[in-house]
Amino acid sequence: MFNYTASYTDKYQLTMSQVYFLKGQKETKAVFDYFFRKLPFNGGYAIFAGLEDFLLALDNLQFDEKDIVYLRELGYHPDFIRYLEKFRFRGNVYSSVEGDLLFPVRPVIQIEANIIEAQIIETLLLNILNFQTLIATKASRMRQAAGDRYLIDFGLRRAQGPGGYYASRAAFIGGFDSTSNMRAGRDYNIPVSGTMAHSFIESYDDELSAFNHFADIQPNDCVLVVDTYDTLKSGLPNAIAVAKKMEDNGVRLNGIRLDSGDLAYLSKECRRRLNEAGLHYVKIAVSNQLDEYIIKSLVGQQAPIDVFGVGTSLVTGQPDAALDGVYKLAWANGKPRIKLSENVGKITLPHKKQVFRCADNDGKFVGADVVTMAGENSADVMHHPMYPLKSLSLAKYDKEPLLHKVIENGLRLNNPKTVAEIAKYSRNRLEKLPEEYKRFDYPHIYKIGISTQLQIERDKLINEFKK
Repeated sequence: MFNYTASYTDKYQLTMSQVYFLKGQKETKAVFDYFFRKLPFNGGYAIFAGLEDFLLALDNLQFDEKDIVYLRELGYHPDFIRYLEKFRFRGNVYSSVEGDLLFPVRPVIQIEANIIEAQIIETLLLNILNFQTLIATKASRMRQAAGDRYLIDFGLRRAQGPGGYYASRAAFIGGFDSTSNMRAGRDYNIPVSGTMAHSFIESYDDELSAFNHFADIQPNDCVLVVDTYDTLKSGLPNAIAVAKKMEDNGVRLNGIRLDSGDLAYLSKECRRRLNEAGLHYVKIAVSNQLDEYIIKSLVGQQAPIDVFGVGTSLVTGQPDAALDGVYKLAWANGKPRIKLSENVGKITLPHKKQVFRCADNDGKFVGADVVTMAGENSADVMHHPMYPLKSLSLAKYDKEPLLHKVIENGLRLNNPKTVAEIAKYSRNRLEKLPEEYKRFDYPHIYKIGISTQLQIERDKLINEFKK
């Protein structure tokens, strides 16, 4: 994991914090909400990822000696620097469960702390959660497209620097089976997979020798790339020859990989010829600029592909590249706070809050989350956050609270979950979401509303500040 220190923040966080400190407001209690306004990829849901990494970073967050020297060089006040030398996060964190389904507007995390602590951690929170949630959501879409076919993350070389490390974690949460990323495999216990590069074959005078040497050293996990020279005239015949030789030695060729050309046509032709050679067990893997739409197309064409290796579009979150998660003040110094805007979609929700998810008697999600005041145990009606005349009765539904306290006074309340546990939870939650929300094109819109009490409190603040 990256070695985060408290200088992993934006300058304005420290500028504001110094004002709070020097004006005697360092103990002002504040509540901030983390949420996003728009689902990525024009999809119907998002997958929450990055929480455990954020909590681990938060647990160890402090200004180290190098940070302090740098802050002195920048001219921060000596008293403020002395305060930062002892900085630790000692607040509370209320969070959705990592791996859960997310939707716009509703709080994903609430931070409750003194205003300096809450301010300094904003950038860290947004940096970790926005990115991993984006990638986990992209990975989930690819899993929806691939069905039960095997998915490998090949993206480390195409990622934006160390982002590839966290992308591998998020991809596994979103539904991938393994990664080529050895460091992520080591640190997160994600299964690792890999084949061979074209350069390995090119380094030999002939393709068959390269295949034979690879199979000799890698007999139990041998996948041969067959498109270095000519897939059907050279690569595949040589792979079949090696597979037969391996059979004579009591082992089996695991698969072949196609990395170029018409993947639907080539996979069908390779499958036909492999079957004719009695090699029904040899799997076909494909790569080369795949995304969820290409995977869906290949599956729709009944291409006999067993494994998809996905790189660039996965780890860079194409085409969106970023989740628009934001961090907004909801409570400070004993009062609810609100941000107003001429764009009604950017008016924030004040107060400490809870979120409830509605489900039917079978446990299936009905497509509605309601945001309430923190003290409300439930809500029988929810109102559209921007169009007050629109409302929905919730009386007949079961309601599940979604925000749980995970840190109290700076201390974790539960043991960290493994990435495998998070991925399993995410799959279970996605199974409860009706299919119309999982469509790639024009998915059903999941409803987010606010309780009557929260609506009254919000409107009261709006009227107060518009006077």
